[in-house]
Amino acid sequence: MMSVWGALAGGFAGTLVLTTALSAGTQLRLTRMDIPFLLGTAFTVDRTRAKLLGYALHFVNGVVFALVYYVGFVALGCAGWKLGLLFGLAHALFAGTTLVNVVLPALHPRMGTPSSAADSAPLLEAPGFMLLNYGRATPIVTTLGHLAYGAIVGIFVAAAR
Repeated sequence: MMSVWGALAGGFAGTLVLTTALSAGTQLRLTRMDIPFLLGTAFTVDRTRAKLLGYALHFVNGVVFALVYYVGFVALGCAGWKLGLLFGLAHALFAGTTLVNVVLPALHPRMGTPSSAADSAPLLEAPGFMLLNYGRATPIVTTLGHLAYGAIVGIFVAAAR
């Protein structure tokens, strides 16, 4: 029997790796994408508080997504890094398309959209397909981070039997 505790631990560890990879991508100027800032600015215009709140939200989301992965592992009757990679790829594609281009702009009061008026002043640029508006390497950095996240969650769930 697979353990939900493995999913929770894997979600935390995977989110730590994913967040570090995305932050490294930003610091290395491979991308302008800053997930904590993106999430935090939905709640405050204060840039410092937005990042702090965004990191907390990203970790909560990481644990929640790990529970979704866990449900998938249980439904399929197996877990491991290979299946985790597939879940991570699906997660990256969902995050880079529907989540940031449909769901988030509908909920985020400071995010621009492709149809934002030129005279409006959103705090955040619309991400675009697979976050390409934040740099050409952004889809690669984001996908690799989510692949690592998925593999880690899969390893933890498989090990916690």
